[in-house]
Amino acid sequence: MMRYLLFGLPLIALIALVAVFAFSIDRDPTLVRSALINRPAPAFAMAEVPELGVPGFDTAALMGEVTVVNVFASWCIPCRDEHPLLVNMREQTGVRLFGINQADAPENARAFLAELGNPYDAVGTDRDRRVSIDWGVYGVPETFVVDARGIITFKHVGPLTPAAMEDELLPAIAAARG
Repeated sequence: MMRYLLFGLPLIALIALVAVFAFSIDRDPTLVRSALINRPAPAFAMAEVPELGVPGFDTAALMGEVTVVNVFASWCIPCRDEHPLLVNMREQTGVRLFGINQADAPENARAFLAELGNPYDAVGTDRDRRVSIDWGVYGVPETFVVDARGIITFKHVGPLTPAAMEDELLPAIAAARG
């Protein structure tokens, strides 16, 4: 009996572990709610990316009008994929678009935006990821909508797709504009 128990317990534990992984493998990453939704943007200040031609920004810059904040990096393949959507969104809506350039060398950020176009009104450099951590960023890309009072009203985790743009981001911008 003891031999069956010694053999059976690890097998049962393994089956339970496989079941947990199997049920979470298709989990939607956007279901991770941000603790910052409906709260003021964290206090921060980011320097500009040198020689990019747009300023860095801070918490105060988010006040006064609706702003979309996009966390990106030149080394991020999904960032490259979503970039044309950001360019189109900026042209379509006229909403302010600020970028947080995460863990990137300035020359790489400049080359990325020179190649794909720079839709950003401001880009802050977050080389040490401190600002990203304060914003609750899990990884790049992530996109936030901040209303005119500086309140974060929406967060999209992962790359934007045409469907996410139409179904989530554009309605969030419209709601923030009120």
